[in-house]
Amino acid sequence: MKQFVVVIGDRLGNGKKVGKGVEAAGGKAIVIEGVAADMRLGDVMKAENADLGISFCGSGGAGAITAQNKYGYKARYGMKSIEEGKTAIRDGIEVLGFGFMDLEELGTEITKALIQVRGGNE
Repeated sequence: MKQFVVVIGDRLGNGKKVGKGVEAAGGKAIVIEGVAADMRLGDVMKAENADLGISFCGSGGAGAITAQNKYGYKARYGMKSIEEGKTAIRDGIEVLGFGFMDLEELGTEITKALIQVRGGNE
C-alpha cells in the first residue's frame, strides 16, 4: 500500500492544520517548522522523496517557484481555493502554491485527489 508523502511549507511557520488533514486522508504530512518554511519546501521534498509539496505565502508563489526553479518540480501557484488545488493534482502538478489557507479541509481534499489520481492507499 502506497502512502503519499506531502511536505508543507508556510511563510509564517503554520501548516499544522493542513498536515492534520493530509494524515486524516491517509497521507504522511511533513510540516516544515519556522518562519519562511516555504522557501525550504523543495529542499525538504527532495530529501524526503515526497510526492507533493504545498507552499503557503501571501501571493502563493515564492516557495512553489523556488522548488520549481531549483529542482524542476512542476508547480502551480497563486491558488486561492481547494478546487484549484484539486485541478492542479489532476493536471500532474507536484508543488501547489496557495495564499494563506491553513485549513484541515485543504489537506484532506488535496490528499484524496492525490490518491484518486495517482493510486495508492488501496
